[in-house]
Amino acid sequence: MSEPRRPKLFGTDGVRGTANVHPMTAEMALLLGRAAAHVFHRGGGERHRIIIGKDTRLSGYMFEDALAAGISSMGVDVIQVGPMPTPGMAFLTADMRCDAGVMISASHNPYQDNGIKFFSRDGFKLPDEIEERIETLVFSGELDSLRASPDDIGRARRIEDAEGRYVVFLKKTFPIALTLDGLRIVLDCANGAAYKVGPTVLEELGAEVFKLGVEPNGRNINDGCGSLFPEKLAAKVREVRADIGIALDGDADRCALVDDKGAVVDGDALLALYARDHVERGALRGNAVVGTVMSNLGLEKGLAALGVQLIRTQVGDRYIVEAMRAGGYNLGGEQSGHMLFLDHNTTGDGLITALQALAIMKRKGRSLSELVAGFQRFPQVLLNIRVTEKKPLESLPELQEAVRKVEAELAGAGRVLIRYSGTEPKVRVMVEGEDETRVRGFAESLADRLRRLLGGGA
Repeated sequence: MSEPRRPKLFGTDGVRGTANVHPMTAEMALLLGRAAAHVFHRGGGERHRIIIGKDTRLSGYMFEDALAAGISSMGVDVIQVGPMPTPGMAFLTADMRCDAGVMISASHNPYQDNGIKFFSRDGFKLPDEIEERIETLVFSGELDSLRASPDDIGRARRIEDAEGRYVVFLKKTFPIALTLDGLRIVLDCANGAAYKVGPTVLEELGAEVFKLGVEPNGRNINDGCGSLFPEKLAAKVREVRADIGIALDGDADRCALVDDKGAVVDGDALLALYARDHVERGALRGNAVVGTVMSNLGLEKGLAALGVQLIRTQVGDRYIVEAMRAGGYNLGGEQSGHMLFLDHNTTGDGLITALQALAIMKRKGRSLSELVAGFQRFPQVLLNIRVTEKKPLESLPELQEAVRKVEAELAGAGRVLIRYSGTEPKVRVMVEGEDETRVRGFAESLADRLRRLLGGGA
């Protein structure tokens, strides 16, 4: 008889789910804290430390304290920093020489959700094998008899200067010879983790900042604001005649930019802009940029014109980072505005993404609309279908035959991609080609078929 399959905790970006519903419960957070402390406790006589940050969700208080209790029960000290962007936690973990870092956030999801992700001491997200070790410890009962003695229980303390440390770090990623003097910037912080540090760094560099989404109340994170909802930002850019608009998501690891004309500039256009700038400055390593299977064909062709290769990975910033580190590349990103500048930080950083665009604007003396005008996008239609079960797509011959027919119709001038979401009960259908009307028809036909095969809805 085969052994029962162990429950799976970690998805593509940590543990995530609805707050107070398994696995996102205080009890599980305490177990995760205990398991992480055990894994990252390197032995020896010195004290060990794990740093904890969070975004602005109401449930963050519950998970923060539960994690701290679990970690300290294993004899490891805890540093709590309160609301802090995910990339800020990656920076602080390494900068403060902690053994690990924890970020409590569900990124761009609504406030009812939350998540727990870990960083290694070098500021990078955990490899699969360490996540699997933590899972094993959580479910095996191995930790039940492992506890610190009363004299060795860990201490927990808060530090008050974490925001200032991160702001200084961000400013150092901006060219020392440049300032943002004279620029009018609209910044939407999504009522999330960057509501303090975002405006501060831009103002200290000299910009005039018009602030949106900087009044978190625990429930309004990502609510009609931020990078998923840039319409309000675009309207404000036009209203105040700003030079640029910046929209972050709830944990500020990604951003969407709005140009001076009020048009949203997505991640593919930005990645093309950053690649060209890197090539011109001789700063691009490996003569390649890392994207994902979702990266637009227009990006691939634009990079080819520069003599630069596009390397595709599966969707998820961790896979981009893995490919970048393996190949020695320093630039990568996703359509969502999740950009990776490994010369500056170990994970996606929405504020660094914005600062890099602002630096190019300043160096060239050109507006963002002018800088991205040459990007030629292929029409791409993406549909999300909620499903009741996630059957292996390769086990659906009717679907595979339908995909083959669409690909034959596209005749090499387009792509079909169907994949499940890593964090939601959804299947995503993407069709790309030269004619938007045909592309949309193909996508809707495939979506209808998937609803029938997988019991899906809108």
